[in-house]
Amino acid sequence: MTPTLIWILVALVAIGLYLSWTAGRLDRLHARIDAARAALDAQLLRRASVTQELATSGVLDPAASIVLYEAAHAARQAEEEQREVAESELSQALRAVFAEPPQVEGVREAPGGEAAARELAESVRRVPMARRFHNDAVGAARRLREHRKVRWFRLAGHAPFPMAFEMDDEPPAALVDRAA
Repeated sequence: MTPTLIWILVALVAIGLYLSWTAGRLDRLHARIDAARAALDAQLLRRASVTQELATSGVLDPAASIVLYEAAHAARQAEEEQREVAESELSQALRAVFAEPPQVEGVREAPGGEAAARELAESVRRVPMARRFHNDAVGAARRLREHRKVRWFRLAGHAPFPMAFEMDDEPPAALVDRAA
């Protein structure tokens, strides 16, 4: 009877260690999601801020300035439920204003325009990368949370189910091509 009891205890300890390791892995994935979301938020805020600065600098024509300023302001002020839509609208406004290379060249030729265009190009290039890192972390956590062992033993605890950030983040081709 003693050897059987020992084997049962060994099996229970092994299962406990495995479940503990899985819960730790899930916790690390949730921490990675939080860090990636903070980085994404920072990049989106930077893009909106740079866009607002450019819109109020006077280097763009008045119509383009109004379009960009309103889209950037809406993106900065959007509630969490509407954030993806507002950020997509900012991307669309940037593509509309900087659709043609002559518009970008006009901005670069204005006093202070070269630095503003370079900063905007850097910020619009970083947003897709930050979003991709966030969504990759979300995908990894979702795949792990779909396993039966995670659901049955409630290894995710009370953490909310991770949601991907879906938005239109395609940068204006004329702005990015010139900066690269």
